[in-house]
Amino acid sequence: MQVPLIRLQCGCNSYEWGKKGKDSAAAKYAAATPSDSFSIQEDKPYAELWMGTHPSLPSKDLTTGRSLIDLVSDNEALMGTDITAKYNKKLPFLFKVLSIAKALSIQAHPNKKLAGELHAKDPKNYPDDNHKPEMTLAITPFEGLCGFRPLKEIAHFLSTVKPLRELVGEAESKGLEEVATSSSSSDAKPHLKAAFSSLMKSDRKLVAEKSKDLLELAKSGSISPGPSVNTSEELCELVERCNSQFPEDIGLFVLFFLNYVKLQPGQAMYLKADDIHAYISGDIIECMASSDNVIRAGFTPKFQDVNTLTDILTYDHDPPEQQLLKPVDYPYVTLNDKAYSSGGDSLLYDPPIEEFAVVRTVLKKTGAKATFEGLSGPSILICTTGSGNISVGPKTEELKEGYVYFVGATAELVVESTGEELVTFRAFCEIDDSTKKNGQH
Repeated sequence: MQVPLIRLQCGCNSYEWGKKGKDSAAAKYAAATPSDSFSIQEDKPYAELWMGTHPSLPSKDLTTGRSLIDLVSDNEALMGTDITAKYNKKLPFLFKVLSIAKALSIQAHPNKKLAGELHAKDPKNYPDDNHKPEMTLAITPFEGLCGFRPLKEIAHFLSTVKPLRELVGEAESKGLEEVATSSSSSDAKPHLKAAFSSLMKSDRKLVAEKSKDLLELAKSGSISPGPSVNTSEELCELVERCNSQFPEDIGLFVLFFLNYVKLQPGQAMYLKADDIHAYISGDIIECMASSDNVIRAGFTPKFQDVNTLTDILTYDHDPPEQQLLKPVDYPYVTLNDKAYSSGGDSLLYDPPIEEFAVVRTVLKKTGAKATFEGLSGPSILICTTGSGNISVGPKTEELKEGYVYFVGATAELVVESTGEELVTFRAFCEIDDSTKKNGQH
């Protein structure tokens, strides 16, 4: 039987929002694995490295060239009987590296029921019937928009940013301002939906006209942050930068409705289905249910579906820290303390869904070693920094920046550093031993 440690060759997508050439972590990681079909071009943007069995860009066994879809389909022991049966012989998660140079679409991902409906109605723009909750973990400093701001912040911008109010409309602006100062929250979401929907459905000629007014406010430093955690300088710079990328776009005004979030390496946020978000810059690890469904409405040349987006959003309106996903110590790893210095760790990022969790491991010293107990389900590991070795049973392979491995169910895994710092991210799923996934926390 094949040792369940398989080095993968993973595809890299080129979208215009990606970082160019070797500035793109996605491209560098893809180029770390030999391929006749991929070499980095310095003037080409590279956006996403895909790791998994999604049919749009499935990973391959580097040695044999066989698709990972075929490998796990032909050998259910690689994923475990339960997961093979429940997820129809495919990985339940899609693991990615994103390298973001410019804003990518204001978007949400449909829940399971809506995904099926959208796919049946419009398979071209909604290519599968699965939901897409997702988690973002920063590799480098990251900026993004995540969920609606608290209502008092939005109300402040409606009262102080005249072109925003003119697009939203007087009645909708007043309605939101009233609930923002009310002690009752029962009307909050309907008023937020009314105001946001009015903005998103604004006449595009009017949006172009008002964006010029907004840009003048930004250039003169005349945007007040009010009660938000952002500074005037941040907001003005953000408007100017996004306008340089997407001139006269509705997204310039959406900035005042959504939380502007910065993550440092190792920080994470979780986005459930129907949560609005957009990414602005940085390199990130992203893990999601295995789907490519996106409902877009702004900051994109791609298909936009404003009516669907405004209808399905949760309209939760919380401070951004409530969307951050705090990791916990991963209890199913043994660290070699003799060679392991303080500052190294193995942390579990565990969103409240079954399809995936991610472990980030940092080994701080040559010879430092982490031994992971076998999981009842499959996993994919990528090295983002450093060098070392990875072992399952008698099989030991080299581990370098950009190397990606599939690890089969039940296999004990050993990772050892041969340099100053080794960083890995490991996505996994298991459904028959929940205590291991949630660390009993």
